[in-house]
Amino acid sequence: MSQKWRQWNKAAIKGLWVLVILGLVAALPVAYDRIRTEGTSKNVEMIFDYRDLVQVSSYQGNPNSFINEQLDALKEAGVNTMAVYEATLTELSNARRITVYSEQDAARLTGKVLTANENATYLLFTNAEIQAKIEPIIRKAFASQDIAVEDWTLNGRSGLKIATPVQNAVLKTMEPDPIAMEMLEAKGFHLLPRLGNSSIYDQESLASLLDRFKTMGVDRILFDGEEVPGYAEEPDERHLEDFAKLLNERSIGIAAIENLKSPQRGFESLAKMTNYNVARLYSLSGRDSALDPDIIADRFALAAKDRNIRMMFIHTAVQTNTLEGRITDTIENVIESLDGPEGATKRIEHYGFKFGPASSFDVAEMAGQNYFRWVAIVGAVALVALAVSIFIPPLTLLAFLLGLVGVAGLYVLRPHLMEQALALFAGISAPTIAMVFAVRKIDRLYEAGQNMSLGRRLAHGILLFLRTSAMSLMAVPFIIALLNRVTYQLVLEQFRGVSLLHLAPIALTALYVLFYRKNSAFGSVGKILRMPITVAMVVIIAVAGVVGMYYLSRTGNSGSASGLEKITRTLLENTVGVRPRFKEFLLGHPIFIAGVVVALRYRHAIYVMIIASIGQLSMVDTFAHIHTPIWISFMRDLLGIGFGIVVGLVFVLVWQIIERCWKKWSPLLAKL
Repeated sequence: MSQKWRQWNKAAIKGLWVLVILGLVAALPVAYDRIRTEGTSKNVEMIFDYRDLVQVSSYQGNPNSFINEQLDALKEAGVNTMAVYEATLTELSNARRITVYSEQDAARLTGKVLTANENATYLLFTNAEIQAKIEPIIRKAFASQDIAVEDWTLNGRSGLKIATPVQNAVLKTMEPDPIAMEMLEAKGFHLLPRLGNSSIYDQESLASLLDRFKTMGVDRILFDGEEVPGYAEEPDERHLEDFAKLLNERSIGIAAIENLKSPQRGFESLAKMTNYNVARLYSLSGRDSALDPDIIADRFALAAKDRNIRMMFIHTAVQTNTLEGRITDTIENVIESLDGPEGATKRIEHYGFKFGPASSFDVAEMAGQNYFRWVAIVGAVALVALAVSIFIPPLTLLAFLLGLVGVAGLYVLRPHLMEQALALFAGISAPTIAMVFAVRKIDRLYEAGQNMSLGRRLAHGILLFLRTSAMSLMAVPFIIALLNRVTYQLVLEQFRGVSLLHLAPIALTALYVLFYRKNSAFGSVGKILRMPITVAMVVIIAVAGVVGMYYLSRTGNSGSASGLEKITRTLLENTVGVRPRFKEFLLGHPIFIAGVVVALRYRHAIYVMIIASIGQLSMVDTFAHIHTPIWISFMRDLLGIGFGIVVGLVFVLVWQIIERCWKKWSPLLAKL
């Protein structure tokens, strides 16, 4: 029975490869659908924070003239949208709509004696026209929170008395400044309102506000704060469905801010209820608006091209220049980053985008896509089973059958977990299989003849590298097919297990090289355990640990790059359009090619193939960034392979120099 089981497992391998090939073919139509989806949103919206502009104007000698001048300059530079917030008394005061007084201020103005029983807020309107438009929204906002508002006058000027201290009154939000919105609309700006989650949800007021927004051409809302309107801690008190209904009835979408420390509570649920009428938004902070204009332009261009972001939100900041003794801002710096032949607007247009209100992706799905996905799923399970067959051959068939059962069970219980887990295992399996096949090929070539010329070894190295890369990329169609959901493209869901994907193929390649090869220097775990520990071994392990920690710190979105690397990235971006990954063309790929050349002459050099596996898994990981367009990921890998071959040739040349120097000088050193 045992012999028969081995035969079944051996025979199953051919069948599994057939299933893998069928899965790859079935995944292609799904990948095509994703490419079509990515091409449906081509408008890029440049947005400036109008509240910031008003705040900066409050430091100017002529605020209104300053605002008008800057609006014209921003529009000419390519800004087509202004973000407007729910108004506060502070913002209305900065805009010169009102003047706000505390109880003490009012007492000094009127000669009134302060009492212990009253602490109100007082305000005066700038003129009657402003009062007609601003007074209703102030009264409505405070009345909704049961705060009394009454008329108040001073020296013939009309105003209001609000029965709450000024410290509390300035925190209350109300509808956006109607005067500002009318002025911005008249100047030709699109409007992007920012709404927060009021403590008291008012469906009728929100409906009225959204109706006014719609008449002004608003088609998307950006949320302010940590929660979306209608969200509440207690599920019974939530009004997300009610708010979603208001948005859907008016065809108003929402915007998702990239790289928030934590998602805005309720956003994911609201996105689902609005049929994912969502556009992603990159926010340039006030601090970052002072960066070099080229860096800012680079950020905007990469956000549009590489990350499928269609909304660029620009803040500005007030700066105190002590040397010149004046207060400055970063608006001119931002304009410089947008304008000019190397500015963001020209670069974004060069990539095929247009400027206008951002739209959500129109999800493309051909008939029968689900059937194609299921064939791809079976193919991915077969790929994982083939990886198992390398290390535990008797479990090959069992791994495939258990994989099918597990996939079916998870699909019923938690389908998204099934997709992510299988995508992760497929992403680990393909580069592992590819590297194992490469190691086997090197061993066969070494045994066939050690006197191979440098030219032949180099040819074998390049051809084996290309074959191995093609095998590693088998995982890509499976990842695309499994994670082909708009939620991944909008980063409402993210591919999990990035650290495992960056470690497992390296560990499995090392496992095979150390223990599964016929000519392994280690042979068995027992032999390793019996080896004496030396200082050199401790140093090697310590260095490997430090390198491993640095390598992991560079993975995922949290990784940071050095200044030199950033400069090189920009150079590559500007010269070839898409930058390949450093860990591929400067590390993994060159080491692979040079490693084959050296290992075909010196057997133990094959251990460097463990490091070379970094390049193979990195190519797969590139496609795990679902928010990056497929063609960008493909070009990134292709350029990495091309540059990797060139750098690999340099590595081989350096090795030849070192080898010849060693042969010449080592006899002399031995005599010393």
